[in-house]
Amino acid sequence: MGSKEKTIESYKKSLTAIASLAASAMLLRGVVNDLVPCEVRDFIFSGLNRMHSRVFSEHTITIEEHEGISTNEVFNAVRIYLASRVNTDMRRIRVSRVGKKTENMIVSMAVGEEMVDSFEGTDFKWQLVHNERLLGSGLNKSNLKQLQMQSFELNFQKKHKDKALNRYLPFILQKAKEIIEQERALKIYMNSWHCWVSVDLHHPSTFDTLAIHSELKQTMMDDLARFVKRKDYYKRIGKAWKRGYLLYGPPGTGKSSLVAAMANYLKFDVYDLELTAEMSNSDLKALLMGMSNRSILLIEDIDCMINLHRRDGRESKSDDNKKDKITLSGLLNFVDGIWSSSGEERIIVFTTNCKEILDPALTRPGRMDMHIHMGYCGPCGFRVLARNYHSINDHELFSEIEELLNEVEVTPAEVAEMLMKNEDGDAALKGLVEFLKGKKEGANEKKVGDEKDMLVLEDGESRAATPTSEIED
Repeated sequence: MGSKEKTIESYKKSLTAIASLAASAMLLRGVVNDLVPCEVRDFIFSGLNRMHSRVFSEHTITIEEHEGISTNEVFNAVRIYLASRVNTDMRRIRVSRVGKKTENMIVSMAVGEEMVDSFEGTDFKWQLVHNERLLGSGLNKSNLKQLQMQSFELNFQKKHKDKALNRYLPFILQKAKEIIEQERALKIYMNSWHCWVSVDLHHPSTFDTLAIHSELKQTMMDDLARFVKRKDYYKRIGKAWKRGYLLYGPPGTGKSSLVAAMANYLKFDVYDLELTAEMSNSDLKALLMGMSNRSILLIEDIDCMINLHRRDGRESKSDDNKKDKITLSGLLNFVDGIWSSSGEERIIVFTTNCKEILDPALTRPGRMDMHIHMGYCGPCGFRVLARNYHSINDHELFSEIEELLNEVEVTPAEVAEMLMKNEDGDAALKGLVEFLKGKKEGANEKKVGDEKDMLVLEDGESRAATPTSEIED
C-alpha cells in the first residue's frame, strides 16, 4: 500500500472515531436530560462553566532560580519575602540554617506547597516547583547531565496582570532588600597597608544600654532617623548626603559605645580609620573612595592620631625626609570638599578627649554638624547601668548613690567596673557607695595632696609615684 493510500486510511479511521465520540456525547446528553432533574443539571453545568472561566482567566508568572548561568535575583527576593510571610501551620514547611555560626533557623516553603499572599486587596497564589533539565549534547546518554532547578509560580486573575508586574513584584524586591539589611551581619573595617580588612561587628551596644541622659539618646535617634530619610532633600539643596558628629569628653564616657549603638541602630558598617605618619593624601583618598554607602567613618582620638593643626602641608624639621604627608586639607577635602560626593548616606564621626585643641576648620558646622559632649556619669546613666548589670530598677541605695554622683566626677566605665565586681546586686551597690565615698574624700584631700607632692620634690627624696587609673571605653 502506498503512502497516499495509508493517508486516506488514516483519515477514515479518524473520522470514524470522531463520529463515534459525537454519537456517544449525544447519547450521554440524552441520558442526562432524561434522568437528571433540571435543578441538578443546571447546578452541574454552572459549576463546569465557573471552573472553565476560572481556568482560562488565570495568569501565571514563572520565576526561575537561574537565568542562564547567572542567579535570578528576583527568585532570591521572592524566596526571602515568602520566608518572612510563611505560615507555620502549613502542611509542609522547609527548615534550614546557613553557616555554622547562624543561630536562627530559616523557615520557608517546601517544594509543591502553595501559599496565598494578599496585596492591595488582591490574592496572589505562590507555588514552589521542582524541575529537572538535561544538559549536554550528542546521542551518547553519558554526556547528558541532569540539572535540578526550582522556580516560583505566581498565579492570579488575568485582570490583575498590571498590578502584579508593576506594583506587587517591585514591592517584593523592596521588602526583600529591607529584610536583608536588617538581618545581615555588620562589618567593621580597619585600614592595613593602604587597604581595608574587615571582621564581623558583634558589639552589643544599643541606645537602650547606653549610660547617657535619656534626652541625649532621643535627640541622637531622631537626628539619625531624619538623616536616612532625606535623600531627596540633600539632592534638592545641592549637598552631599552625609552628616558629621564630634564626640568629645573624658576617657571612659562611652564615645566608642555610642558609635557602636549608631551602627546597630542604622545597620551601617563601620570604617575605623587610623591616620599614620606614613600615610599620604593620596593614600587617604584611595581608602575613603573604597568605602561603601550606608557606612560610618570613624576616626578616634583625632587630636592624638597625627598633627592636623596645619593645613598648608609644610613639614617640620624632623619630617624633612617624608613627602606628600597627610594634611588637614587632605582630610577636609573628603569630609566637606568635592570628594565628599563620592558616596551616599555616610556618617563621619570624630572622637577626642580635648575638643579645644582641634583646628576650628575641622569642627565647624557642615563638617561636624553636631557636637556631643560625653560627660561623667550622672543619675540617669547610673540607673541604666544598674538595669543592664543587675536588672535593678529601684533600690534603697539609689538616692545615696545619685547624691554622690552629683558631687564627684566618675565615668560610666568606672561605675560599670564596680557593678561587675559582684554578681549580687545588693553587694555591688554597696561596693559602689564605698567607691564613690572614697572618690569624694580623695577630691577633698586633693589640694593637701598637691602640697605634699611639692614638698617631696623640694626635699629631694626618692619616692615611687602612684599612677592614676583610667578606664577607657
